[in-house]
Amino acid sequence: MDILLTILGVFFIFLGITGALIPVLPGPPISWLALLCLYGTNAIPNNTKFLWITLAIALLVTVFDYIIPIIGAKKLGGTKKGAWGTTIGLVVGMFFGPIGIIIGPFMGAFIGEIIQDPRNLKKAIKAATGSLIGFIFSTGLKLVVGGFYFYYFIILFWKYKSEIFNF
Repeated sequence: MDILLTILGVFFIFLGITGALIPVLPGPPISWLALLCLYGTNAIPNNTKFLWITLAIALLVTVFDYIIPIIGAKKLGGTKKGAWGTTIGLVVGMFFGPIGIIIGPFMGAFIGEIIQDPRNLKKAIKAATGSLIGFIFSTGLKLVVGGFYFYYFIILFWKYKSEIFNF
């Protein structure tokens, strides 16, 4: 059972890091599941406090992931239509690979702002830039958390590998 949980943990850690780049997947909570699987083995001593703290961080970062691009757009003068455009652009951009994931929120915010005020091109570009900066920041934050969980997963695995593979 320990080997199965470890393999499942490896799956979750890589899926979680992928989720840091793909907006549809909640990367940090999925990466956290990898830690939960590893701690679920008989080989690794339980650390409930660590699991609760890392779960709280994963959930907090996931909430921030949805809020930060909107805050970025708002800080640079974005409107509600620009925020909606950011979200729609993010979803549409996913179909165009990594470039679409970056360009989509920018274009969505820009289009939303142009719909709000067709004559204010400068404001639309400024709000779209804020959205892009927010998106890049939130993606970086998810990658840092996912990277930490990956690092901790590897450290734990390496420390207890003989117990995990002990039949």
